Amino acid sequence: MRPPPPFGLLRAGRAAVRAARRAWSSGGGPPGPISLTVRPLKSMADELLDIQVSGLESRQAVTLRAQVLTERDSMFDSSGQYQADGEGRLDTSRSPSVGGDYLGVAPMGLLWTLSPSPMEEPYQRLSKLNLIDSPMNVDLSVYSGHSGSDTIPGVPLVKQRIERWYSKPDVRRIKLREGNLRGSMFIPPGDGPFPGVIDLFEDDGLTEFRACLLASRGFTTLALPYFGFEDLPRTVTDLRLEYFEEAVNYLQKHPTVKGPGIGVIGSSKGGDLALSMVTFIPQVVASVCISGCNANTTSDLHYKGIHLSSLRHDVDRIIILDSGILDMSKTFNNPNTKEDSIIPLEKAEGHILFVVGEDDKVWNSKLFAEEAIKRLKKHGKDNYELLSYPGAGHCIEPPCSPFRFAKIKRLFGLPVLLGGEAIKHCSAQQDSWQKIQDFLRSHLC
Repeated sequence: MRPPPPFGLLRAGRAAVRAARRAWSSGGGPPGPISLTVRPLKSMADELLDIQVSGLESRQAVTLRAQVLTERDSMFDSSGQYQADGEGRLDTSRSPSVGGDYLGVAPMGLLWTLSPSPMEEPYQRLSKLNLIDSPMNVDLSVYSGHSGSDTIPGVPLVKQRIERWYSKPDVRRIKLREGNLRGSMFIPPGDGPFPGVIDLFEDDGLTEFRACLLASRGFTTLALPYFGFEDLPRTVTDLRLEYFEEAVNYLQKHPTVKGPGIGVIGSSKGGDLALSMVTFIPQVVASVCISGCNANTTSDLHYKGIHLSSLRHDVDRIIILDSGILDMSKTFNNPNTKEDSIIPLEKAEGHILFVVGEDDKVWNSKLFAEEAIKRLKKHGKDNYELLSYPGAGHCIEPPCSPFRFAKIKRLFGLPVLLGGEAIKHCSAQQDSWQKIQDFLRSHLC
């Protein structure tokens, strides 16, 4: 992955790239027998693509590029450098990239390494605002010779636009404002009933893309924010599990939900909330903890007289890298040093799936999962599964999400290291996404 510049390029550079993109979109390029074939041209955002180029010269050096202009008018791009075979063909499922943003055979490398263009603010997440009514357009192009993503290319040899959809036709999005609950419901097409899932992230506000994809795969899904959205608390203060229990009860009674059990999927802080929910709320029968902790983190948790204190970052142990990125991987102690924060998972009657990246640099989620499993085994429990991925970092998301090695932590206003290697991380996302769905179906259907 190319490191982002500390400052954006001049506005003139931004204008030049956008002008080149407009010219590219309007149909420039020499006629010829070269073809860029992408199957399918219209696909779900979590599906694999077949990308092939033919009609090149024997052993010709070319650069494949991908480019996305978001609804916020931010540009993301990526590139891979290839050499055609003796017959002038290349197939990303067999041909290795020899340079650019990734190396080796990576069929989805162009999409997996999309990152903010040099003139954009670094560390942004590639996201889609309108998940239902329109696709994310990705422009693929082939250029003669080898060039990097930091150069403005000339006229492409060939180009192709593809559509990546986050929702299948007739998926419904319903804004939720019921009692204390805030969020969005995503309901699959058809009459149902469907298995019901609550989706939790770490970030403030409402994050919907995973819930929308889950609905497209047959789950009625509630994207549930718990701070920084509408009239919810602006920051993570003391949390009450009753809020999440209210969400479980609401989903359980929804006419499109099969029930009686409900599933939960949570990432990072959402991961330890998912563990607390399966521990204390009996209606939760399946819990997916992604890059989470076996202890309650960030803020104290209360539930019907039960109190879990919080494990917090020790800011004095933050390492500032030469790039200015914060390495927080050593700021969390082993939860065993703070027993009153540990989630008593042995009380959980539901099933738990731990998903961890072994190169997580936010905290040691692999150790946390191992400690949780050790506790479960000690109490004679076998209601768990573990997916552990070498080379994967902290933000393990559906495979529509490109790799990010850092993100802005709002608490500090600075980038925080996430860890992982691009292709290994995204391969873990591809593998875990299907296994997460299989796990939820097996315990909710």
